[in-house]
Amino acid sequence: MGRLVITHSTYVEGLIPWLQALASDPEIQTITPAVISRVRGRSPDLQLRLSTAMRGGHKLVARRGSSAQEVFIVTGLSRDELSRRIANSRPT
Repeated sequence: MGRLVITHSTYVEGLIPWLQALASDPEIQTITPAVISRVRGRSPDLQLRLSTAMRGGHKLVARRGSSAQEVFIVTGLSRDELSRRIANSRPT
C-alpha cells in the first residue's frame, strides 16, 4: 500500500478520497498533492489526468471548477497502466 502525503490545508474538492483509493494499489509508493492554481476553463466534474513522466513516477493534474492541482505519484508503473488504475480507482 502506498503513502498519501497530506501537507496542504486545501485540496481540490473530492480529490483526497480518489487519491486514498489509488494509494491502496501495491504498485504505488507515494502520492503527493502539490500546488493549486486557477485556470481559465471550467470542469464541472473532478478530473484526474496524467500530465508528464518524471524520474521515478508521473505528474498528474486534478481539475474541478476553475481550480487545478498538481499531483505527483512515485511508481514504477507505465503511463498506460497507471492511466488504467486511475480510471479504476475513481470513487463513485
